[in-house]
Amino acid sequence: MVMQGMTFSTLKKHPALLPLYACVGLGLSGAIFYVLRNATRNPDVSWNKSSNPEPWQEYSNKQYKFYSPVRDYSKIESPAPKYNE
Repeated sequence: MVMQGMTFSTLKKHPALLPLYACVGLGLSGAIFYVLRNATRNPDVSWNKSSNPEPWQEYSNKQYKFYSPVRDYSKIESPAPKYNE
């Protein structure tokens, strides 16, 4: 026995569930986007340590925050120490 509203045929009988499914789908896609963005753009995550043993040095002048209306990180020098000098 399938719950009502879980198949397309029963969803036609209950159209009030469509906004619920839309909101859950939008929230799920936003969460997936945020996790993938953190996994690929965050300097705390390193996927290839063999070719780049110090990946945090790449982010000295880059903006890795999701949204920063106040600062332009390309013009600010990083306070992190430079170990290769």
